[in-house]
Amino acid sequence: MTKNLTRRIFLRGLGGAAVAAPFLSSVAEREAEAQPAGGGAPKRLIVLFTHYGCLTNRWFPAKSHGALTAADYEATTLKHLAPYASKLLMPRGIRAMNEWSFGRTHGQNNDPHTQVMGSYFTCYPVTPESDKFGAKSTGRSLDHVCAEQVNPNGVDPLLMQIGGVRTDSMSNFSYRKPGEIFSGIGSPTTIFNNLTNLFGQGSMSPDTYKVVRGKSVIDIVRDDLSTLQRYDMSQADKQKLADWMDLLHQTTGTVRAQCSEETAAALGLTSQTVQAASQGGGLGVDLSKSTNIMMDLAVLTAICDQNRVIFMKFPGTMIFKWDGVNHEKDTHGISHRIGTAFMGGDCLAGVNDMIAQIDDWYAKKFAYLVGRLDSFDEGDGKLLDNTATVWFQEDSDGNSHNLNNLPIIQAGSCGGYFKVGQAVNVFDGKADLTRGNSEGACGPGDGDVSNADLDGTGTPADIANAPINKYFCNLMNAIGVKAGADGFPAKGGTAEVTHFGKYDDTKLFANESNAASIKNPGEFKELRASG
Repeated sequence: MTKNLTRRIFLRGLGGAAVAAPFLSSVAEREAEAQPAGGGAPKRLIVLFTHYGCLTNRWFPAKSHGALTAADYEATTLKHLAPYASKLLMPRGIRAMNEWSFGRTHGQNNDPHTQVMGSYFTCYPVTPESDKFGAKSTGRSLDHVCAEQVNPNGVDPLLMQIGGVRTDSMSNFSYRKPGEIFSGIGSPTTIFNNLTNLFGQGSMSPDTYKVVRGKSVIDIVRDDLSTLQRYDMSQADKQKLADWMDLLHQTTGTVRAQCSEETAAALGLTSQTVQAASQGGGLGVDLSKSTNIMMDLAVLTAICDQNRVIFMKFPGTMIFKWDGVNHEKDTHGISHRIGTAFMGGDCLAGVNDMIAQIDDWYAKKFAYLVGRLDSFDEGDGKLLDNTATVWFQEDSDGNSHNLNNLPIIQAGSCGGYFKVGQAVNVFDGKADLTRGNSEGACGPGDGDVSNADLDGTGTPADIANAPINKYFCNLMNAIGVKAGADGFPAKGGTAEVTHFGKYDDTKLFANESNAASIKNPGEFKELRASG
């Protein structure tokens, strides 16, 4: 390089551009390293998780395979999602791992909730099995596996505990590493403050502030680059400069212009509203005051591209006394049909209607989240279109605690990766897969819950049991997670993810000393738009 191009000038124009705009390093990682092949808007995984299953016979549409219209949803608990039918995907016939049962046939014999929560997003057993309420997963969870690859600098996922943080094993599914629960954040104020740091100049450099406010890095350093181009330099140096400018263009294509105080205000997020929604946890917490705020914070987090892996979790064991619902018993006891956490006994009067009220409220909240994501433009579509926004439930039926025939609903194609506007039965491809028998206990004339009812209200174990591991592979591939040569997700990998967890056969969990085995590797190709 010519001596006329001093080191000081070069550093100001080239290396200094990155230093002057610290946002560049995060943009480069977000848009170059983390971005799935093909570029474009960021791809995200946003999850809503609820405990204790649902009345599956009311929740599922009648058709289990094929196109689903608004009319198909109108007849179900999911009627609030009917306006978004063309953007919904319902994967049917999936089983989660490590099911508790009296006969220890489909999992460990720890606890119907502790072992399920520890294994749900890890697909690993829990240990020690003898610890009924304190056993922890022996593997890492999906949210952390994804975040370390798709988030800038591999930062932790955003786990939002609606209603306050609970730290026990029965309440948590997120594991940063084996045996280490990741409890996330329960305070809306904390999340809001982290986001508002992006709105004002504060301690940021002027260049960083310009980027945050919607001006690209290439615009900010344009003058410096023009100065560099006017200097006499070798052809090799000219090529290096051209290559670097190309990199700037490639890595700053997505500008978070909507990440602003104005957008926050449009979402109803102000210091006053967020503070009013912040509250402690417990049985009596009023979730009507915090749920929408937390969901709006998740949307703003996505808009600002601060985190691409966002999990929201409702608490277990709470009493619904808001939005027209006035229960005296907690959700755990209601799911057992008898009003307590025990198994078997006298039916709680009107219990199925209580469950239906709970299911309906959750469905409204998921529809609220979907609607918010669908209200913001991004690229050629909406924010929703670039996500896989999924509602998972701990169980299928909360009385039998079965994990097959799992109720899952996804909104958004994640940039065209997934089919939408339909149900896809990944178990047997038939359109008449059972909706379950959730009202088989405590229906009209049925005064108690027998041991037979505990299993009978679920779905028979040999039906609808395609392993959830494969769906997790779909989600990881959709947002750009890569695998090593063995197919397991690995930072720095280049292959498609085909393996996740220790076992994909729930029966292997019955003896956690079994050798690791993924019997059915790969994702569900039939869920892909190109599948």
